[in-house]
Amino acid sequence: MKDNKIGMHTFMALPAFFLYAVFFLYPLTKGIGMSLTDWDGISAAKFIGLNNFIKFFQDKRAINDIRTTLLFALGSAPLLNLVGLAYALLMDSKIKGKGIARMIIYLPAVISPLIMGYIWYLLLQPSRGFLYHLMENMGQADSFLNWTAKYSSSMLVLILVNVWQYAGMTMVVYLAGLQAIPVELYEAAKMDGASGIKSFRYVTLPLLVPSIRINVVTNIIGSLSVFDIIMSLTGGGPGYATESLSIYIMRMCYGSKTGYSTAVAIIMFFLILVPVLISMRLTRAKSLE
Repeated sequence: MKDNKIGMHTFMALPAFFLYAVFFLYPLTKGIGMSLTDWDGISAAKFIGLNNFIKFFQDKRAINDIRTTLLFALGSAPLLNLVGLAYALLMDSKIKGKGIARMIIYLPAVISPLIMGYIWYLLLQPSRGFLYHLMENMGQADSFLNWTAKYSSSMLVLILVNVWQYAGMTMVVYLAGLQAIPVELYEAAKMDGASGIKSFRYVTLPLLVPSIRINVVTNIIGSLSVFDIIMSLTGGGPGYATESLSIYIMRMCYGSKTGYSTAVAIIMFFLILVPVLISMRLTRAKSLE
């Protein structure tokens, strides 16, 4: 009887494994093979071994793109979780107009990041942007800063715009986790003399670990694979200063370097995989405690 159940479970898992193999394992295997060639997308591919990977780590532009991608993720992912959690705690409290507030907070996430980037580009443009004309009418045109002219200010703008757009999605996950916590636990903590901070630390946070895991993983993946917001807001500029790895891959691919761009995509895959696995392991260990 037990063997029949195992066989039935295996049979039921076959469709899922088939889809996993077709849409993940096969493309990954094909991509690894392609990354070892000099294929330009048109002519016949020639095997060149690890030359594409060696060339990547010798390219100063590529190394800068890794730095930019990591800096963006280090700024964006933690902020998204902190702001999203703050929003969720506020929306879970007893305040009026929560429904409208949730809609306003979540609304930017519905808009395409490409469109959002162009909106902020039109707002921040020097000499002709909306904010420039607003300050000009106030007699403060000389105080207007060109936020996208320098690397540091451009990165700050990109991170803040990304957090502003997607904090609503993070909020929804945290809010679902907060509303799943039984009220009786808070009442018991209050009877034991726990203050609001202690109640949050010993009741709320441990029970929010599943929500934290979801948000941390999705925010890391989204931040490390950022493309749209940078492409539309700064175009990777000034120069190639704010170019992300995703944009680099696209430009190399359209530059008849398909084999090389595939090698970079493999590197990016592991660049995302490692922090995701680490964060999943840490949050899993925390939940087991």
